[in-house]
Amino acid sequence: MSAPALWILLPLIVGGITMLIPGERSKTVIGGFTALFLSGIALAVPIDSALLIGPLSIKISPSVQILGRNLVLGPPDGSLLVILYGLAALWFFCAEAAGVAHRLIPLGMAIIALLVASIAVEPFLFAAIFIEIAVLLAIPLLSPMGQVPGRGVVRFLIHQTLAMPFILMAGWMLAGVESSPGDLTLTIQSATMLGMGFAFLLAVFPLYSWIPLLGEEASPFAAGFLLWALPTVTIIFGMGFLDRYAWLRSSPQLTNALSLAGILMVVTGGLWSAFQRHTGRIMAYAAIAETGFVMMALSVQPPSTSLEIIFLHLIPRGLGLAIWALALSVLKQNIGSLEYADLQGSARAYPLASGALVLAQLSSVGYPLLAGFPPRLALWEGLAGGSLDLAFWLLVGLLGLLISSIRTLSVLVRAPEKTPWARNETRIQTILLGIGVGGLFLLGIFPQIMRPFLDDLPLMFSHLGQ
Repeated sequence: MSAPALWILLPLIVGGITMLIPGERSKTVIGGFTALFLSGIALAVPIDSALLIGPLSIKISPSVQILGRNLVLGPPDGSLLVILYGLAALWFFCAEAAGVAHRLIPLGMAIIALLVASIAVEPFLFAAIFIEIAVLLAIPLLSPMGQVPGRGVVRFLIHQTLAMPFILMAGWMLAGVESSPGDLTLTIQSATMLGMGFAFLLAVFPLYSWIPLLGEEASPFAAGFLLWALPTVTIIFGMGFLDRYAWLRSSPQLTNALSLAGILMVVTGGLWSAFQRHTGRIMAYAAIAETGFVMMALSVQPPSTSLEIIFLHLIPRGLGLAIWALALSVLKQNIGSLEYADLQGSARAYPLASGALVLAQLSSVGYPLLAGFPPRLALWEGLAGGSLDLAFWLLVGLLGLLISSIRTLSVLVRAPEKTPWARNETRIQTILLGIGVGGLFLLGIFPQIMRPFLDDLPLMFSHLGQ
């Protein structure tokens, strides 16, 4: 069996099957355990190495050819597959409690498979096609049949689609740069095209207007899933460009551009979240700031330290957004709105969802003992070693996120004095929220448990990891 067939084709087949199966519980069980199985196989069975189990010998070949194009998942990709499908399993198991399993499981399985294909495909230029297909599949996830797509969904489709011609054109130009490295004009043009493509893909300031609209209009769980999956894989895809072209990764102009873009996203995302009165929009602005953290990390020197900081963000980001989105979904199902005016005093009726919501927000701030603290601390140290100005602006963005967390806590606990306490979450919601909050504290107190999953990730890049 080949690795692409296992981690790309199989999820696509399972996604198609779950689309035909009635019942949210069945979809959740199939999707969650399939993703967990794929994560476990990536952890237990090394790619392109024989594994002996008694008289049986199991070997997963790294590549397969389809329509003249190679899909290659080598041994270094195993750790990334463990993280992606492990976090996807968490999202899928929570989908029923969030009320979106009928859409998220089949479409989410296909989206994850296509994003993995974008990392595996050779020539790498075809990755843009897989990402665009994943974006198209996201539309019915965000806007169910019979519902008119909102402005956020339309802008999401437009911005992500506009990225494709820029990246395809940049890839064509970069081939020319390889053959004529002294052509300064061609180099500048290709770098500009590439920058514009990733600016649209990653929703770099000021191209992220669709994200807060999506947080307000769409299901918070569906929006959170996309705000986790798409930027995570896009950043890995972009790092592949830096690893492939020496003139890109050694360019001081690129480092300055990444740090500036990261600062703008962190500061604007953090400060604007502090003035929001809709908790879905707050999650959206926090996701913008999260992408900004990673872009700032890309500017840290040396590149090996930069990689460590970026990979340290992967698991806390996925876990934090999943718990945040699930808590918002529970509140929206029962209250009908995520506006501050309607959520006032919700902690008395939904204490677990409210507590998980505040803790997920504090984790995004980098509050001590929570999952977001180790990556924020590592980023702060990396930036302070090169520029105190960058560290200061990081602090400004984090303060904005902290203010929004305090405001949310204030709204949730502000109830009339004699309002009784009750727990109205369902049993499955209680279990999942409890596991998620426990995970936030576990990763914050013992961040070393992430180390086995992160050690091999730099091997994905031949030059950046050196």
